[in-house]
Amino acid sequence: MERTAGILLPITSLPSKYGIGCFSKSAYNFIDWLCEAGQKYWQILPLGPTSYGDSPYQSFSTFAGNPYFISLEDFIAKGLLTEKECEAADFGNKEDDINYEKIYKNRYPLLYQAYQRSKIEENIEYQEFVEKNAWWLSDYALFMAVKNKFHGIAWNEWPEDIRLRDKLAMGTYEQELHSEIAFQKFMQFEFLKQWNALKTYANQRGISLIGDIPIYVAMDSADTWANPKLFQLDENNIPLAVAGCPPDGFSAKGQLWGNPLYYWEYHKKTEYKWWLSRLRYCFKMYDMVRIDHFRGFDEYYSIPYGAESAVHGHWEKGPGMELFYYMEKYLGKQEVIAEDLGYVTDSVRRLVKESGFSGMKVLEFAFDSRDSGSSNDYLPHNYSDNSVAYTGTHDNETIAGWFSSITEEEQQLARDYLCDQYTPKEELHQSFISLIMRSNSKICIIPIQDYMGCDNTCRMNTPSTIGINWRWRIKQEELSKELQEDIFSITKRYGRENLLKK
Repeated sequence: MERTAGILLPITSLPSKYGIGCFSKSAYNFIDWLCEAGQKYWQILPLGPTSYGDSPYQSFSTFAGNPYFISLEDFIAKGLLTEKECEAADFGNKEDDINYEKIYKNRYPLLYQAYQRSKIEENIEYQEFVEKNAWWLSDYALFMAVKNKFHGIAWNEWPEDIRLRDKLAMGTYEQELHSEIAFQKFMQFEFLKQWNALKTYANQRGISLIGDIPIYVAMDSADTWANPKLFQLDENNIPLAVAGCPPDGFSAKGQLWGNPLYYWEYHKKTEYKWWLSRLRYCFKMYDMVRIDHFRGFDEYYSIPYGAESAVHGHWEKGPGMELFYYMEKYLGKQEVIAEDLGYVTDSVRRLVKESGFSGMKVLEFAFDSRDSGSSNDYLPHNYSDNSVAYTGTHDNETIAGWFSSITEEEQQLARDYLCDQYTPKEELHQSFISLIMRSNSKICIIPIQDYMGCDNTCRMNTPSTIGINWRWRIKQEELSKELQEDIFSITKRYGRENLLKK
């Protein structure tokens, strides 16, 4: 079995110019950097256009790409924008932080200028893109155009005719908003073109890209608006129940995500047609796909619509293996990582095993004083080879922040497992990385903050909070030769260096 390793770093966290990480030169430089660090994988977060709260797990579309990722540098090179125009825009002045308010206010006007100068509708490649992707693009572009017309309010607050997709209203809005619709399609064309170029470059250099697919779509999305039959909605398209998870180690009141739940009986009648379209699209976008909240396919947590917390929800049965039988039948064998974090039932374990997908193992779950026995699934000696090991994920504390936050008893459990009573706390992140690197897991993915020994000020997301998440960025000087050599050294030490790098 090939043993490999990779790094988790969201696109937003790249040290690109103009306020946020994107598909610019910095992304290509990072691929080169990964290659020289001996890595095989670059794992990212979902790429969809984000809504209020800036979470990539609450997107306006499961098929569309986030316009923030479009490289302005590329538009400068094409003559669609000038460097002076881009430099004049205020995107914030912190290298290590994203100011989403300023990005939203100042990036779209630049993208619109580029669209107006592009004469894109005369472009044959663009015309072919629009025709090929009409099955999702037409609804998405109209959805965003209408949303902008009504100053961003959620679609379930739109006038009834367009909210319920009356045919006459649809035609009227399409005619009225023609230019805005074309702008939305232009941004998706440029997004996908730039992404495909980046992915091709990564693959040529021996780097595989791990994408992330949220199990749920957002209520305020083109997916829900255009396909209400897929979800548990009433005749007025109001949710009957919404998604979340019960109280756990992340939150004492559970997590109230608010996503609409799937009407699985309808999906079953269609042989999961929509889901297969979604998965097929993702498998083209990425080399490997992590499915978020995999447990939801076994059982999903249903919370009454209008509830203030997740405390009073209950579990319902999901589609189980049937969906994945259809997936293999129509899409063939695919590289999938099944997120199975926190408390996992026996039925979830069976589903992961039967699917053949790689399960996730997160080290930060291993030293819970309430489950300190040697059979704990998250202790590295119990990792199977068909697993992907992490120190932590985007939802976790950094490994350094985590060790500082756990109890003295749990710190001692970790040190005893490491057989290390003396390493200073500020250096223990290296020991934890080494611990999972020498496990049986076929892949190890380390958030770059953990290689750097960052504390929780560099944490990506704290579940059940808003306004402080998804903001962290790495500075260019932090992607140093010294860090690269350290990563290569530990990767090679445990036989995980990428022998296919080019």
